[in-house]
Amino acid sequence: MDSEARPLHVLFFPMMAQGHMIPMTDIAKMFALREEVQVSIVTTPLNATRIQSTIDRTAQLSGHHNTTIHLLQLPCSEAGLPDGCENLDMVTTQDMIMAFFKAISLLHHPFEQLVERLRPDCIISDMFLPWTVDVAEKFNIPRLAFHGTSFFSLCVSESIRKHSPHESVASDTEPFLVPKLPHPIEMTRSQIPEHVRTRTPFTDIEEKVKEADLKSYGEVVNSFYELEPDYVKHYREEVIGSDRAWHIGPVSLCNKDEKDMAERGNKALIDANQCMHWLDSREPGSVIYVCFGSLFLIGGAQLMEIALALEESDRPFIWVAKNTDQMEEKWMPDGFEQRTKGKGLIIRGWAPQVMILNHQAVGGFVTHCGWNSLLEGVAAGVPMATWPLFAEQFCNEKLITSVLRIGVEVGAKVWAKDAKDRQVIGREEIKRAMAQLMGGGDEADERRRKASELGEMAKRAVEKGGSSSLDLDRLIDDIKMYGQQAK
Repeated sequence: MDSEARPLHVLFFPMMAQGHMIPMTDIAKMFALREEVQVSIVTTPLNATRIQSTIDRTAQLSGHHNTTIHLLQLPCSEAGLPDGCENLDMVTTQDMIMAFFKAISLLHHPFEQLVERLRPDCIISDMFLPWTVDVAEKFNIPRLAFHGTSFFSLCVSESIRKHSPHESVASDTEPFLVPKLPHPIEMTRSQIPEHVRTRTPFTDIEEKVKEADLKSYGEVVNSFYELEPDYVKHYREEVIGSDRAWHIGPVSLCNKDEKDMAERGNKALIDANQCMHWLDSREPGSVIYVCFGSLFLIGGAQLMEIALALEESDRPFIWVAKNTDQMEEKWMPDGFEQRTKGKGLIIRGWAPQVMILNHQAVGGFVTHCGWNSLLEGVAAGVPMATWPLFAEQFCNEKLITSVLRIGVEVGAKVWAKDAKDRQVIGREEIKRAMAQLMGGGDEADERRRKASELGEMAKRAVEKGGSSSLDLDRLIDDIKMYGQQAK
């Protein structure tokens, strides 16, 4: 095969955490569905088992087997981790988190050897693998960073990093205005990450991420132009000074097959057909869906309040409940499951979230504001009750409630990594938020209208000729051009 006919080879290296692996696997799938692209995915053996079925179905769908998984062994014991601890959802303490990042950094040399052998045309790697930019530079390969969040959050985080507005207030609860943004966005010191408020080991990681971003060729963003046009423009013009930040989402919409939706990221702990059958028996827009993502364990006292709020709200619900290491009977109200058997479905563990959100019976989503979950809710046209916990989730909440106005706040005020450090939100506050979300009235109707409208925009964005589809075309052309100029 001559050089002109050689397919474009794009190598993906996701962070080994479900919230990062799932969207990057979707992006790899989007590239693989293009006949002129060859895809490599770098991961560890355990994580490969979680995505293999998706890769196999993509090959069947496209009719060409152009995706290869390359395995690296995570040096767990060398970093102080138990053997086989290959995903962040297996980490149980804060000390283990830092050990996990150390283990990942030890992949630098084997990754460099792999890249030297494969010589891809482009590397798309997670923000938390900043050293991949050095490997890319060594072989004159463009590296694109994947942050896994919105343009809005990237803009807010950069403004806080650059201007430190949180240092001008007298207390953790006094609001401050995030400067130089397209909208007036207020936050409090208690809502911003600990590593921004004070120096922590994670501050060092974030500084390396920022340094790698500045050295990278560009960024890939799981969003779509119509969702946040002011922030796409602001980020490109004011933050990075370049148009090399491509919006190609919502990437979850590349999953059309029911199995892809049901097993996206992991096999659900409930039969998807059983779940859909349960939803089929409910009135349109009547069900409230409650889920706090793949990483977050909720304390027993908080789970008790959620359970009581769901029971007393008298609305049908699906609740993805993950408790801490406390015994279940310590948080589950006596007789709760029996009393709610007719109106509630409890899923312990992984759920087929995209399928659930897209069912016509679901009328509201109580969410931790992880970006994947929010964008899946947006794509499904579902209004939300926002309950951020940590990471950039309080920024994401502001986009949903203050800018897009498709959500109501449950009332979380304090950023905290550990369940024991979080405020317990009482059942009355939870019931109030759910009533606002699911009830009638002009405000609720307007939220539903806007959410539905954004859902339609999301679907159009990824269709041929849509804003995200065109940006993906532009990205592929850009990578090809880089390769031609490098020769």
